[in-house]
Amino acid sequence: MKKILLFIVTCLLHFSSTQAQDFQGKAIYHSKTSVADFNFGGREISEEQKKRFMARMKEQSEKTFILTFDKTAAIYEEEEKLETPGRDNGGRGRFRFGDFSGGKLYKNIKDQDYAKESEMFGKVFLIKDDLKQLNWTMGSETKKIGNYMCYKATAIQAIDSTDFETLRRKRDQERRKENATKKDTTQNKTRIFKETEAVKEIEITAWFTPEIPVSQGPGEYWGLPGLILEVNAGNTVLLCTKIVLNADEKVEIKAPTKGKVISQQEYNETLLAKMEEMSERFRGGNRGPGGNSNRGRN
Repeated sequence: MKKILLFIVTCLLHFSSTQAQDFQGKAIYHSKTSVADFNFGGREISEEQKKRFMARMKEQSEKTFILTFDKTAAIYEEEEKLETPGRDNGGRGRFRFGDFSGGKLYKNIKDQDYAKESEMFGKVFLIKDDLKQLNWTMGSETKKIGNYMCYKATAIQAIDSTDFETLRRKRDQERRKENATKKDTTQNKTRIFKETEAVKEIEITAWFTPEIPVSQGPGEYWGLPGLILEVNAGNTVLLCTKIVLNADEKVEIKAPTKGKVISQQEYNETLLAKMEEMSERFRGGNRGPGGNSNRGRN
């Protein structure tokens, strides 16, 4: 541990003596989420449908993000992808991935707050809230990521009960419990209730490099004495594949300003309510703005 601290101090001194005040960097991250253990909630679907669904999930879980940072602030955004011809599916799937989207995430380490533009069903919101500080524990393990020596740090992250995914999962869990009818065996009911038990916390593993002593990282992660190059959180891995420091072309790092100001909790609750509304319309047969479903017709 003393060697790690000594190395960090050395990097800080070297960085301070060699970098100009207008220091800026860019890191490219690739994300990948394992979908191998995805639960279909007991729904009866064919193997072919499962394969198509899992292939689509895998494709959508693999994304590229760009983190542009200076000494105190950063912009984190997803790299835009061109639409693949022939993947429109007649309009299916566009609700989930086209009717709401996350924009640029601005993180200010000095003020410990963030701002994010997000569009939901044609309306732009400006989410403003405080950055959450994880209680990192430094480890003694090291490894190289690219040309940078990285050190391991871990933290236990409590699941935010107001997070959108947590709210959605809770809703799905309640529905599955309701669907456990009297005909279900005691063993089957026990299985359903165990599967729907809420996860209260997850372990986060991060690898950071003191050679770039900025307290930044991908997404919501920050707070270590060096740039975070890899994060393992649950089924998701974020890995840095490229770093550019002090490029000739500078990018303005500033907080977004467009949209209705809202807290993260308020935004999550609004999004879940909209999702519920669309889900009810879908189940009721009104699959589009014109309600052109043929369900129930002779």
